Amino acid sequence: MIMSSATLDRVLDAASAGGADFAEVFCEDNRQTVLNVRAAGVESSSIGRESGVGIRIFSGLNCYYAYSNDTREETLLRLTRQLTETVRSGAVQRAPLGQLIDRSQKISPMPMSTVDTGRKIELVNRAIRSGMEYHDDISQMQVKYLDHDRRILVANTEGLLATDRQLKTRMLISAYAQRGSELRSGYYGPGAMAGLDFYDNLDIEGAGRRAAEAAVTELRAKKCPGGMMTVVVDNGFGGLMFHEACGHSLEASSVAKGMSEFSGKVGQQVASSCVTLIDDGSLPGQWGSMGMDDEGNPAQRNVLIENGILKGYLVDRYESRRMGLPATGSGRRQNYRFAPEARMTNTFIAPGTSTREEIIASVEKGLFVGNINGGSVNPVTGDFNFAVCQCWLIENGRLTEPVYGATLIGNGGNVLQQVDMVGNNLVHGQGYCYNTSGALFINAGQPTIRVKNILVGGLA
Repeated sequence: MIMSSATLDRVLDAASAGGADFAEVFCEDNRQTVLNVRAAGVESSSIGRESGVGIRIFSGLNCYYAYSNDTREETLLRLTRQLTETVRSGAVQRAPLGQLIDRSQKISPMPMSTVDTGRKIELVNRAIRSGMEYHDDISQMQVKYLDHDRRILVANTEGLLATDRQLKTRMLISAYAQRGSELRSGYYGPGAMAGLDFYDNLDIEGAGRRAAEAAVTELRAKKCPGGMMTVVVDNGFGGLMFHEACGHSLEASSVAKGMSEFSGKVGQQVASSCVTLIDDGSLPGQWGSMGMDDEGNPAQRNVLIENGILKGYLVDRYESRRMGLPATGSGRRQNYRFAPEARMTNTFIAPGTSTREEIIASVEKGLFVGNINGGSVNPVTGDFNFAVCQCWLIENGRLTEPVYGATLIGNGGNVLQQVDMVGNNLVHGQGYCYNTSGALFINAGQPTIRVKNILVGGLA
């Protein structure tokens, strides 16, 4: 166990004696490796270990948080007493700690933290070589490799004592294609909650070629036209559109304050009847998965929108007090330096019945979006803007010419209503989400979908 139960007891006792009606101790020990490799060799490497503790107390609807990488008991007791100085109320009874619960998903037989660095570089070089060999226009390949072996423990005054071990590994593969003064890039970033078994099952050479193919295609693309049009968004990380366009607006930090376009709309039709949006942190082996959230609650499947009807929100422990709703296993933080808040995990559109080919064939004139690079959203209004890549014009039901420079501009509530075809080919894509509780591992996924009408910002 990361910290002794005796120390945890004394810290929680100090919080209750100081008047906290709830207190939580979050302990973390994380081993990680980051390698940056180009075709010419390793550019930089970082191998390290970080440990620390975060202490959080509630008094009614007031929340106080402190953290330290000094995990000595006297330091933690001092921090706890400093937090309770603002409470100014009498002692509160607390429940004794229960038996330790291990919520870890099935652990890989070979975590990457036990694999030699030379072996990791060898895996990366396989992707780089295959990308460089793909086409003469490929001028450079670059891979950022990372792995994490994160152990967390949560104890609180309700008697919870739970632990989780979260293994993550990923390759972020970038390819650069050049012809004369023209330079374009392509990208592919596979990752999972896994160890060496992930790379045993991944087509590493195929991953390198996929990034290279995207770069070469971008190099011969023409400028994208703009205007209102029908857009087909391919499966996989295209799901980032819904992560941004409506996922953030369904997180309790926005909803509880009435600063979300979906506040107070549970039970109402907020999307097309073919849209079901799910967030599920319990999916085995996925990049955004975990055995428990950073508040100690088991990861779970949360159906947010079902057949177009808003069913619920993502709720953390603190906002559950304000909203009168149960926590949904969504309390997440980058590390012990951050207090948790409700955040997405693996967020995806559930599969429908159409094939990818049928969806493309249904469009007389429009845009096919292969991937979404990133974007931003205002959760109050739902207005969003996304940069997209690997795009093709659709003409008479066929993909014709590749285009570049496209953006998707719109409103989350509106785009949900405009989805009128959903494919049967669900795929998850890997990424990061940035917010006030830090940078988090997330999946964004979907089948191929058709958006009947959306504004495309172009260059032509």
